[in-house]
Amino acid sequence: MRISTIAYIFKQGFKNIWRNLRFSLASIATMAACIFLFGVFLSLVMNFNNIVHAAEEGIAVVVYFDTGTKQEQIDQIGNDIEKQPGVADINYVSADEAWESFKDVYLEGEDESMEGAFKSNDNPLANSARYEVYLDDVEQQDTLVKYIEGLDGVRKVEKSEVAANTLSSFNRLMAYVSLAIVVILLAVAFFLIYNTITMGISVRQEEIGIMKLIGATDFFVRSPFVIEGILLGVIGAAIPLGILYGVYERVINYIVTKFHMLGSFLQFLSVNDVFRWLLPVGIGLGVGIGFFGSIFSVRKHLKV
Repeated sequence: MRISTIAYIFKQGFKNIWRNLRFSLASIATMAACIFLFGVFLSLVMNFNNIVHAAEEGIAVVVYFDTGTKQEQIDQIGNDIEKQPGVADINYVSADEAWESFKDVYLEGEDESMEGAFKSNDNPLANSARYEVYLDDVEQQDTLVKYIEGLDGVRKVEKSEVAANTLSSFNRLMAYVSLAIVVILLAVAFFLIYNTITMGISVRQEEIGIMKLIGATDFFVRSPFVIEGILLGVIGAAIPLGILYGVYERVINYIVTKFHMLGSFLQFLSVNDVFRWLLPVGIGLGVGIGFFGSIFSVRKHLKV
């Protein structure tokens, strides 16, 4: 294809936008509103997922050993667990460490006679050596627990079933809600661009007929409308993404500054972390909606 032909197609695409300026602006505004809402929603979902993931990382499966299990076998159990999929980290707590931790929490500030009574024993928590196993995905907890329970030398496995079920249910709910909102927003934007392209075709119907009479190809006639749809999509996506980029960090800083308690235990994503996904997804949605909206409109209303 010659450069002059490509230039003509893009020129006509821009002209089509200008010819139907009112409908074009309506499409851009609707697209911008949809992408803005999508961006806000995606930012919220990403931050919620980050918070949930941080909560998941704090949930541990605790593994206790049979009485008399030798350290070599305990080490082997740890190696076997560490090789399992989904294991993010594994921490070994010896019986002595467990006892020291117990004293720090429950005997701190007690008088010397009370502490001495406990010290007279060898170690009340002699059978409390354990592994604390942390997962990448809490939904894999049941599978991992079944595997660990089958290992030789394992006496008991404790899991956080209520917390795991709550986080799993929350993850599924967020996935369903996200999908529903995205589908609705895309459908609205698609409908507006479809109607804008249809209006442009009806306005240029006579001109298109003349072009066909002098030998213009179907591709040559259809391309400006496709370019028009893509341009509407790109403009409609670029505007809200630019606004979101400028607003996001200010909102996060305001929340952290205004509500100190939230900032102390909630870890928000940076604007770069969010836009690493939001920018390509937002532009991709704009281009995709514009392209497919124009393609469907051209196929239905442009009889060439």
